[in-house]
Amino acid sequence: MAHLPGLHPCDPSCEDDASPTLSDSQSQSLRSSSLDPPYAHLAFEEIHIQNDSEHVNGRKSHSGKQKHLRDGPEEQRLREAEAYEKHWRRWGPYLSERQWATVREDYSANGDVWSYFPFEHAASRVYRWGEDGIGGVCDNHQRLCFSFAFWNEHDPILKERLFGLTGPEGNHGEDVKELYYYLDSTPTHSYMKMLYKYPSSVPFPYDRLRAENASRTRQMPEFEIQDVREIWDASAYHDIFFEYAKVSENDLAVRVRVVNRGESARKLHVLPQLWFRNTWSWKEGAERPKFGAVDGDSTTFEATGTSLPFAMYFHAAPYVETLGACKDLRPETLFTENETNKQKLYGVPNDAAFVKDAFHQRVVSGDKSAVSPEKVGTKCAAWYEIEVPPSGVDQSENAGVVFRFRLCTDAKIEPAAWDKDAFDRIFATRKAEADLFYRNVTAAEIPDDMRNVQRQAFAGLLWSKNCYNMVVKDWLEGDPLQKLRPPPERKHVRNGQWTHLFVDDILSMPDAWEYPFFCAWDTAFHAITLAQVDPWFAKKQLELMTREWYMHPNGQLPAYEWNFSDVNPPVHAWAAWRVYKIEHYAWGVEDRGFLERIFQKLLLNFTWWVNRKDPAGYNVFEGGFLGLDNISPFNRSEFPASLGRLRQADGTGWMAMTCLNMLRIALELAQYNPSYEDIASKFFEHFLYISDAMSFQSDEGDHMRTSLWDTQDGFFYDHLEYPDGRTAPLRVRSLVGLIPLFATMVLEPEKINKLKGFKKRMEWFLDNWDFTKRNVARFEKPGAGVRILLSLVDRERLETILSKVLDETEFLSPYGIRSLSKIHSRDRQPYSYHTPWQTYYVEYLPAESDSGLFGGNSNWRGPIWWSTSFLLIEALQRFHRYFGESVRVACPTDGGPKLNLWEIAQVIMTRMVNMFLRDGKGRRPVNGPYVLLDAPGFKDYVLFYEYFNGDTGAGLGASHQTGWTSLVAMTIHQIALAPKLSPRELEVTL
Repeated sequence: MAHLPGLHPCDPSCEDDASPTLSDSQSQSLRSSSLDPPYAHLAFEEIHIQNDSEHVNGRKSHSGKQKHLRDGPEEQRLREAEAYEKHWRRWGPYLSERQWATVREDYSANGDVWSYFPFEHAASRVYRWGEDGIGGVCDNHQRLCFSFAFWNEHDPILKERLFGLTGPEGNHGEDVKELYYYLDSTPTHSYMKMLYKYPSSVPFPYDRLRAENASRTRQMPEFEIQDVREIWDASAYHDIFFEYAKVSENDLAVRVRVVNRGESARKLHVLPQLWFRNTWSWKEGAERPKFGAVDGDSTTFEATGTSLPFAMYFHAAPYVETLGACKDLRPETLFTENETNKQKLYGVPNDAAFVKDAFHQRVVSGDKSAVSPEKVGTKCAAWYEIEVPPSGVDQSENAGVVFRFRLCTDAKIEPAAWDKDAFDRIFATRKAEADLFYRNVTAAEIPDDMRNVQRQAFAGLLWSKNCYNMVVKDWLEGDPLQKLRPPPERKHVRNGQWTHLFVDDILSMPDAWEYPFFCAWDTAFHAITLAQVDPWFAKKQLELMTREWYMHPNGQLPAYEWNFSDVNPPVHAWAAWRVYKIEHYAWGVEDRGFLERIFQKLLLNFTWWVNRKDPAGYNVFEGGFLGLDNISPFNRSEFPASLGRLRQADGTGWMAMTCLNMLRIALELAQYNPSYEDIASKFFEHFLYISDAMSFQSDEGDHMRTSLWDTQDGFFYDHLEYPDGRTAPLRVRSLVGLIPLFATMVLEPEKINKLKGFKKRMEWFLDNWDFTKRNVARFEKPGAGVRILLSLVDRERLETILSKVLDETEFLSPYGIRSLSKIHSRDRQPYSYHTPWQTYYVEYLPAESDSGLFGGNSNWRGPIWWSTSFLLIEALQRFHRYFGESVRVACPTDGGPKLNLWEIAQVIMTRMVNMFLRDGKGRRPVNGPYVLLDAPGFKDYVLFYEYFNGDTGAGLGASHQTGWTSLVAMTIHQIALAPKLSPRELEVTL
């Protein structure tokens, strides 16, 4: 049998002969595709397929390693980086898209992040903890930064960073108001490409974007840059393409193409700029690096005095290319210091003669005295003033003006290296290697549009890696050289209990502008997609969250910088297991060392959950908002104490799921170390206690043992426990009641029979505790033994829940699974809860939130979210492994064909992918009302939003959240493999 490169399963046990097939009438084909879907979404199953041309010896070595299944230049770079032979990851897109108005830069007394460091200050004020820029790169500790600035001669400011609204300014919270796309990236960033659309003959509409959104209520849609018709109707904009190609690990070739989409020539100022992050203004003795021109050469800068192990040089080609023809052009060089312009901001003398916003003063204001005449400083730029000829819709490589640069360790570049064709061959080579790499990721043939969506999803995830620096102790107390000490009361605003946290790492961000900080549970989902292209980095992300300088000494994982003490769903055990299996089957590497290390740390986190979130010890958990923001009638993180306490169906479901994932890991490790059988028994038993507490009411009528399952509605609900002991369900039909489905696992006899100690204790427990009979389903597998289903629902309850999930008037949308049932629409059954002092409401809202809960910039009351949908599909396929053809449910509920659970998972997956693909009219549903985004010059570019309209599939929230929305890349990957499989090609490993 052959192993197909790129296949990554999750969980053991898929039956050889019970593999589903869809009839032609049931097949849910993808747009523009004739793919049959019988085995799609294999990300959720344990399926092992080998490539005929590359047979892999399945025997494990003593170290737990196997032969790599992929081979190519990018794969070789990944191996060299992982072995620390070459530092291919040193340079990457690690600049944030927004450093201003972040918690790290907030030193206010009251924690008003948005006001303390506004956008207007960013050009003139030094950052303490990070840097930002447009289309830029930096080293892995953000010592040396490189990006671009532009001026169209109409804007009031030099464009150095992306603009957006703060939380209070936006009618749905903070939001970037620019149009840009991440088009490509390899995991080592040996090749990268990005597109930014910048107005040319009209000013950037800063004031209008603010005013329009300020005038809108929360019931109205946001006003976006796409709504500014004078830019797009007249094609009054430039397409600016940024490309990077690594010649070697410390040699970056840079190519920038500016294409004027208008009908007449337009002036544009282009400034590639370099600067050092200011690390010298905070502590005594810190070294101050510098830039200087080399021998008066206006095309070469030298960077020295950094903590980099070598000097770096910036070289500009002595020409620019216009419409395919090269013309000599040398820039004016500008130098200043990365120091705050205190005179401008605060009316006090500056500490340095030249300051951070000097290039704005020189270029926009014409002030020659603003920059250093000595041509030295900690910030420098090459200033080009060009006229860009019109190119209209021309998409060829000859369109526009092209600039070429090198950032490297060589002090001199030979003239031959600037030959246009020779320089461009670097990019052609790296682009071809990137094509080969992604062809290896998804080797099967898929439609071009689908492959384009997948490639850009991977690109967005990889471009969103940022250098994140924060030392909470220093942040709270202030720095030795800080003249104005932080007000002492700020220690009590946020994160005062996290003084151990010390971060200086490259981390995967949910969205590099809207969420330029790590989020614990987002990171887990990022790791799933990352493992397909860079398992080392995926494992690193998960392990970092559990390291002692991240994880609290009490075992809690840090949530995010707004409040590290907030509680995110415990999904890291699931992610660790998935990444382990993905690497095994996609890359041929079985890293048990990683699995063992993270398992030990997750034991601490599990203990924290049990001790802190089950205060009564009845195996029913709390947790607060748990990442679902406004899904409840109340703010669950600030639950009104006068109402009692909340017993959460999702919190309990997440912990049941965690038990099973810890059990999976323990059983895997027990195959090589029998001592893990004991801890496997612990999680097996703990799961059954949780299952019984959640799903069944105590015979004694003890109010603390009231089931969270509602027999009247056939659904799981949160329960409110009043101070007098009475309980009542909060009948909100939402994801809260679907999350318990995620906790499911099939124990196969082939594996259990090998673990004698675990099997003996398991059988004793099942034989001696009567309550297990209502929590465990068993099936005799001929010739092997008993198969066991561990789940929070039995067959009857599963079918009852699915009748709602697959009802198009409830959860099932044309584009996936809604987060709240449409039964709560205003004209049907909106939910309300009345107290003497307030009435709380929940109403189905398919688009943005109408409340300010958690900033109002996300909504779990109707829209579709990829993260939870991904887990639901996975759960359905695990259920299918146990029930097979014995469970068939109408899909959709009202008149649809009866499908098995695998087929139902396929239907959901297909609907979700369709939101990104062009329909019969050439429209992508994700683009919503913006016909512009489906027009020439836009139609091949894709935005990956945070969440999606529950009725139309239109993108909402953060517009570049290729964090967990990058899961679409994994879904497409599995669709691509589906037609290649047959039942006999399913090799079951356990």
